[in-house]
Amino acid sequence: MQGSGESSVLMRMAEGLLVCERDIPIQQQRLDPNIYLRAFDSAKSKAQHSIQLQDKLGKLKGELREAEDALVKALSVKTRKEAKRMAMLESISAVKARVRELKGLVKDQRERKDQYAAIMSQQYEALTACKEKCDQNRENKARDEAFSWYNRVLGFRIECGHGVKFLFTNINPENPNEEYFFIIRHANDTYTLLDCNPHLSDTKKLVAELNMSNGLFKFVRTMREKFQEAAAQGIFLHSSSPDQASSIISVSAPVASVSTNPGFSSTPEKLPSAKSISNTRKVGKGLTVQSPGSASSLRRSSRLKGKN
Repeated sequence: MQGSGESSVLMRMAEGLLVCERDIPIQQQRLDPNIYLRAFDSAKSKAQHSIQLQDKLGKLKGELREAEDALVKALSVKTRKEAKRMAMLESISAVKARVRELKGLVKDQRERKDQYAAIMSQQYEALTACKEKCDQNRENKARDEAFSWYNRVLGFRIECGHGVKFLFTNINPENPNEEYFFIIRHANDTYTLLDCNPHLSDTKKLVAELNMSNGLFKFVRTMREKFQEAAAQGIFLHSSSPDQASSIISVSAPVASVSTNPGFSSTPEKLPSAKSISNTRKVGKGLTVQSPGSASSLRRSSRLKGKN
């Protein structure tokens, strides 16, 4: 057993020796100085290239850090701008909502304004109508008072028929109820005296002046003065003509104008139309008679009423 073991060892040793002998020339070739020089030069060049690459890498790392810093700054700026933009969008949204709210308020205010304007217009119309009614009532009251005073003191009235009949009482102090009158007609822009009781001497001249001046107020006043003069001179009344088919209307004296046309409005010193005096049978509601003295006549009437 031992012999076999030693022989196997020897054989392995012999094989190893053969291997070594074969490797020795190969290793000698490998240990050639030129090979080491070439390897050293190659390693040196690789080392220099690696150093250059490391330098470039360092520069690139620096540039990368700078780029990262710039990126961070840019991101921060972008973040701030985005935050600002979001804030502006929120502000714009809030302003738009406020604008919509204000538009709604303005619309409501306009509707209320229109409602208030309509109410104020109605109230104004009502107040205007009330004022006009009050003014009319005051005018009617003042006119009625003036009519009453003229009827009581001057005894004046008008009868409308075939022409206009102006009647006066309180002319003759001895007989205050005695009626003096004249009848005048207007046709074709001409005044015509139809009757006069008592007869006066200068009536033609007065009528001519009336046709020239159209001063009916003055004519009526003058006729009343003429009646007073005739009463003072003792001129008696003659038998009167038949009564006219007419409505009797008490009015103020002296007369401004008489109209039986509802659309006619008389003013001082303005002649009535031909339809208002000539061929009149029925007196309408539009009859208007004014005193030429207006307010002064009313003041005089108040004083005379106080005296009476």
